[in-house]
Order: sequence, then C-alpha cells, then structure tokens
Amino acid sequence: MTKFAVIGGGSWATAIAKMLCVNESRIIWYMRNEAAIEHLQTEHHNPNYLSSVTFQIEKLDLTTDINYAIANAEIIIFAIPSAFLNNELAKLEVALNEKVIFSAIKGIVPETSLIVGEHFHEVYQIPYENIGVITGPCHAEEVALERLSYLTIACADAKKAKVVAHALSGNYIKAKISDDIIGTEYAAMLKNIYAIAAGIAHGLGYGDNFQSVLMSNAIREMKKFIRKVHKMKRNINNSAYLGDLLVTGYSVFSRNRMFGNMIGKGYTVKSAMMEMSMVAEGYYAVKSAYKLNEEYGAKTPIIDAVYSILYEGKEARKVFKKLTEKLD
Repeated sequence: MTKFAVIGGGSWATAIAKMLCVNESRIIWYMRNEAAIEHLQTEHHNPNYLSSVTFQIEKLDLTTDINYAIANAEIIIFAIPSAFLNNELAKLEVALNEKVIFSAIKGIVPETSLIVGEHFHEVYQIPYENIGVITGPCHAEEVALERLSYLTIACADAKKAKVVAHALSGNYIKAKISDDIIGTEYAAMLKNIYAIAAGIAHGLGYGDNFQSVLMSNAIREMKKFIRKVHKMKRNINNSAYLGDLLVTGYSVFSRNRMFGNMIGKGYTVKSAMMEMSMVAEGYYAVKSAYKLNEEYGAKTPIIDAVYSILYEGKEARKVFKKLTEKLD
C-alpha cells in the first residue's frame, strides 16, 4: 500500500506533492481536474498552479477518484480549500476512520463551523491521535522556488508527526513537530483573518508604522482567542503562531492580504472574489471566528472590524478609523 495520498489540485497540494516526491518512491495524488492530470502526465507539471515545478511522473499515481486515493494510502493529506471540503467528502464510499489524516487546510468547514481536525473527529469519528495538522510559516510559491522554508507538523501522536515531518523535509524544507494540534490549527485559521486586516489597511493607505502595531495587536488577540478555545501551555511567539501570522500578513504571495487590499481599495466582496483566481480562506474564517467568539467572549477588535466590513457591509475607512483607537 502507498504510504501517502494528497487530496487537492491547488498550489498547496502541488507544493506538498513536490516535497513528498523528494523522499517517497511513489505517492497517490487526487485532483478533480482531469485535464490537469492529462497535462501532468505529458508535460510533468501542474498547468494551473506552481507550473514551474517539474515532477518525476513515475513517482505519481494520478487519479480523479477520491475513493481510490483514500483506499490505497495509509496517510491522507488534505490540501483543498475548507469551503470545498464537505463536497469532496460527500463522494466517499470508503471508510476514513482507519486512516491517518493530516490537514494542510487553513480554515473552517462552513457547514459545521469547525476547524478541519475537529470536523474529522466529530463527523467521521477519527481519533485525535490519527489526526494531524501541517502549518507554516510557509508559502507554496516559495516551496516552488526552493527557498528555505519551515513547517510545523502537529499531532497528538508524536511518532506519526515525525513520519510526516521526515517525508516533507528536504534541503530547503525544515519541519518540526508539535503536540498542539488544536492551537496550531486555530492559529492557521486566525492568521488569515489578520492578513485580510493587513491588506485592508494597505488598501486604505495606512503605512508600515500602523502595520507593525496591527500585527503586534493581532498576535496578542490570537493568544486570547486560542486560550479560550483550547487552554494549554504554548509559546505564542513560536514560528507556528507568530511566524505564520507575519508571513501571511506581509508576503506578496498572501492571497488573504491580496483580498483585503482589494477591499481596502473599494472592491466589493463579490468583485474581489471574482477577480482572484484563488480562494481567500480568511473570508470564510472570519464569520466562523466571530460567531464562535460570541460563545467564548475573547476581546477581538480586529476580528470584529473585519467581520463588520465583510459581512455587515460597513465602510472600511470608518471601521479602521475606530479600530486605530482600540489598538496600542
């Protein structure tokens, strides 16, 4: 049986497949787009995402059948937008609860308002020791460029985390493990919201000085939120939390920052989404985080501001002017 299957055809799935191919003799790669598979088989690269990455095609078992991919692998890595996860899982005819599941998804499942690990645990009865999370700080685009990047592999079972960390490591990929599966996954979700805030600020014309204050407040806000959701000993300044926040908030590769920048420049949510070719996970995440925090009651002025702009239609400039008075 093949050890790894990658579920998804986007940039993160392509980056993960690239990393796995360094250490694995063969992986199964599921994607919905049959034309992309045909292109990979003949041209050896994904035509739609990270097209500069060339694959050794003999290492890829390409399929459009998600059931085949899951049935024939031990460890399943999901790397599709959270908004589409439920639709893909609805195609399943094989059992998931005997598999080891790792999520590279940075968002909330809209249908259940759960982070992906919790969704697999509660809906598919997968024990937490068989669920893991792959987080950054790492952009798929820099993996394609083979720039030095860092991953955090979180799982309650350290042995499984080490297996995945080893499989993804390479000359330009350093991977460490963590036991904070809930905290790292919430951090990966929340940083997308803060990146949208950073983008909105940039679109409105705020400068680097304000951006630094925004990010400083964002990491403290993240700490308060995660502590309410899952209290355990963690250092919020570690790379899995602060590092991932900074790269998503500042990088030119950040789709969430790009989305926020368009909103700040006056685009409507619908028009910004139509212009982007990739999904901004933070758009869906902010609604779930806002609703979840109604229960927990953490002080989250940045999340509240982004929610009011994206979901209540409030004017970004007025909302951010009020936000500046709440930050320190």
